Amino acid sequence: MDKVVQSNRAAWEKASTKHVHEYDELLEEARSAARLFPREAELLQPLLDDRPVVVHFQSGHGLDDVALVKAGARQVVGVDYSSVAAGAAHRRAAELDLSCQYVVAEVPGVPVKDGAADLVYTGKGALIWMRDIGAWAADAARVLRPGGHLFVYEAHPAVPLWSWDEDEPRIRPDRSYFAESHVNDTFPANGAQEWQWNLGQIVTAVVAAGLRIEVLEEYAEPFWRPADGTDAAAWSGRLPNSYALLARRP
Repeated sequence: MDKVVQSNRAAWEKASTKHVHEYDELLEEARSAARLFPREAELLQPLLDDRPVVVHFQSGHGLDDVALVKAGARQVVGVDYSSVAAGAAHRRAAELDLSCQYVVAEVPGVPVKDGAADLVYTGKGALIWMRDIGAWAADAARVLRPGGHLFVYEAHPAVPLWSWDEDEPRIRPDRSYFAESHVNDTFPANGAQEWQWNLGQIVTAVVAAGLRIEVLEEYAEPFWRPADGTDAAAWSGRLPNSYALLARRP
């Protein structure tokens, strides 16, 4: 693990204490309201109906894992390099008696056997922490059994460009769609380095790993909005803010 990744991991360990401080609230959300986004559920339901084994790359607080089990997954294995996040997610799953297990590890380099998963699930703020998108895609393909699927629901690569101005959308003068990285200046990992993978690079990496893309959709609605009620004109429907990608291992 190089110095940048170590620094990012330290930032996420600190940020993940939020999941501990808000444990009871997240537990109640997991118990009563954990669910996938509507379009995410539509794309995944045919796969979840087959009771898949899911490996969740960068599982974070684990609420998506709860939603996947509720929607039909037989088992979810969450992988995250934050021991704080993985520990809190494991405790919640145990309290709810759900088939979710957690491993503290870096992605790529997931300590899961080849062909162990029917579905690799990831997204919602995950790919920006990948220093090598090709290695990430290859790891996902390795973990999948033949016929298994990779599903990504993620912030659109153009999102770092959008300002949070309320009157009209603007492009930040300090950002570029084709930049290699930028420094995160918002919660949760303020000060961490995010890598910018444009849509072409992501698609190319998935195809180069031997997966066949079945769905690629872009959406105007962001997957996350600040809890303080901040609203931005960039989220009003004119610009891409999220996307979904579904690919299959032949």
